[in-house]
Amino acid sequence: MRAGADDPRSAAVAALLDRAVTDGRVHGAAWLVARGDDVVTGTAGEAAPGRAVRQDTLFRLSSTTKPVVAAAALTLVDDGTLGLDAPVDRWLPELAGRRVLADPAGPLDATVPAERPITVRDVLESRIGLGFDFTSEGPDPVLAALAAGGLHVGPPAPQADPDPDTWLAVVGGVPLAEQPGTRWRYHLPMQVLGVLVARAAGAPLPQVLRARVLDPVGMTGTGFHVPADQRHRFGRQWATGPGGDVTVHDEPDGQWARPPAFPDGGAGLVATVDDVHAFARVLRAGGTADDGTRVLAAGTVEAMLSPHVGPLGDDGRGAWGLGIGLCRLDMPDGRRAGTYGWDGGLGSTWWTDPVQDVVAVLLTTDAWTSPEPSPLFQAFWSAAFGGA
Repeated sequence: MRAGADDPRSAAVAALLDRAVTDGRVHGAAWLVARGDDVVTGTAGEAAPGRAVRQDTLFRLSSTTKPVVAAAALTLVDDGTLGLDAPVDRWLPELAGRRVLADPAGPLDATVPAERPITVRDVLESRIGLGFDFTSEGPDPVLAALAAGGLHVGPPAPQADPDPDTWLAVVGGVPLAEQPGTRWRYHLPMQVLGVLVARAAGAPLPQVLRARVLDPVGMTGTGFHVPADQRHRFGRQWATGPGGDVTVHDEPDGQWARPPAFPDGGAGLVATVDDVHAFARVLRAGGTADDGTRVLAAGTVEAMLSPHVGPLGDDGRGAWGLGIGLCRLDMPDGRRAGTYGWDGGLGSTWWTDPVQDVVAVLLTTDAWTSPEPSPLFQAFWSAAFGGA
């Protein structure tokens, strides 16, 4: 059912987003808060100049893409195509026989052999030895080498990377920063996961994702690009520079206007707020869609939502499951231990608190200014989950 906005916490969310638009903190937003089966939704601002955000507006998910692609990978685990502890060498020979930097910040030619192959579990746990290290303040020689090899290292830009085979060949041409399975590094493992899913399933990632997750779940608007006949539902993406200057990062006919050469399993999807909620409902139901379709085995969902890596974050409250973020402790914003979901740096967030039975989704047109959530998102979580 769709409840009215008389719930105090949902009313607080609505007021918060209206103020954020009025104050210029975001240009447009769509949100959803579900408490059990009661759902309240709202919109604020514009998707593009002169075009208001609607319930069916499409937003760039950026890293909120990651759990959706992880679910597709886990369907391949369920059917026996992939084994969690199997090496990826069969599917990704470019990553076989790896060399590892003797010092993660050292020269690229000072390496040692990898102690073991990279496994499917390593990829889902983001422990393949490659990716962003948010704890390091110095330059990352491996990421610099990837950029020099022609890969895009920065905010999502679907048209910036080559096809998956070329992309993975570049990745396979650099050493790992750290031994497989030893340390969590962000983003690049989930891009590798997208290539793994496509090769293991024998079809392009968009096709695999559509057949195994999007259609069964009911995520009708979700995809890696926005066709011309749907572009009226899509908006601008805004970014704020270090000096506070606000610029257009992407137009509706920009980076997401045509199929990408590299469907990015870490940050490539667009979706509506209802699409994200549909995905959240499947996990909440132990892997079963609203119509009774079994998308994931219940035990697989349990493994996905269990902490495999952590503590993470400056306060040690975070953890990582299989392609998804977790709260390992109660959060000051009201999310209880066991809450799961993930955020996207282009301005998206989804978290499900199974203790309070609350789902909260916020999709906006404005990118974060750092890897840390903006005060607006922190306020959204507090309003939705009952934090201080």
